[in-house]
Amino acid sequence: MKASRFVVVGIAAIAAILLALVVRGMIGGSNSAGANAPQKVTAEAPTVKVLVAARHLKVGERIAEADLSWKTWPQDGISEGYFTDKPVTPVAPIEAKSSEDKALEKNVQAGAAKVAEAADKALNPTRGMDAVLGGVVREEMLANEPIVARKVVRADAGGFMAVMLAPGMRAMAVPVTVESTAGGFILPGDRVDIVVSTEVQTNGQTSHVAKPVLRNVKVLAVDQTVEAKSDQPSVIGATATLEVRPDEGEALAQAKAQGPLSLMLRSYADAGGPSGRAGTASGAGNKVVVYRNGQGTDVPVTR
Repeated sequence: MKASRFVVVGIAAIAAILLALVVRGMIGGSNSAGANAPQKVTAEAPTVKVLVAARHLKVGERIAEADLSWKTWPQDGISEGYFTDKPVTPVAPIEAKSSEDKALEKNVQAGAAKVAEAADKALNPTRGMDAVLGGVVREEMLANEPIVARKVVRADAGGFMAVMLAPGMRAMAVPVTVESTAGGFILPGDRVDIVVSTEVQTNGQTSHVAKPVLRNVKVLAVDQTVEAKSDQPSVIGATATLEVRPDEGEALAQAKAQGPLSLMLRSYADAGGPSGRAGTASGAGNKVVVYRNGQGTDVPVTR
């Protein structure tokens, strides 16, 4: 009995050892097969710098460099019309078969990106921030909102003057000369008073009369120049575009029919004074200046 028991126990132990070896071999085989299988490396999502508003931009504001900033943006989230610091090129996932193949594919992609960027700069020299600097906001933009081309009007684009106008104001052009624009030193953005020179008949004598028409009027442009440059102290043109109210435009049109107009440059210290039609403020009398023998005399008139 004792011998048979030993035999049974020995057979059971041998069977357990063989079962353990079989299970271990199966697990090891599956691990080696998984290690030899090709693996895909998930690359980080590509990003690009997008031009955004650094602050809340309202309609009619002129865009300066301080109003813009660059923000990192997922490349797959780029929409048409965004301004980026480089061209957006599709990036395919890299399948790492070996370290040598992975390095080669990265070098090929980097070279292709540089070629595409150089070509894009040649075709789009105004890409990025330079494309909107100096433009006027057409549609309101919030802080950190991407700058979109349709929301900005450049100075060389159509509709620019309409955006520059304040609500309720109109743009009206008048003929000017070097003499009537303070020798050409009246620049866009300056404030001026407008005087009309005409002839009147008094007792059979012809007198030259200078009559104020408008005061403290903003100059929007001289010819097609809408922005004064630091290296351009004077602008000479044949027309001056003024910002006026509808009733002021009517008065200006009547004055143009009476005689030549002259623009008198106002000091920056007087830019905050009353504006509008001359003689309409309370306490201000209506008068004209009559010149006889080179001397001017104020003559009050009534309407």
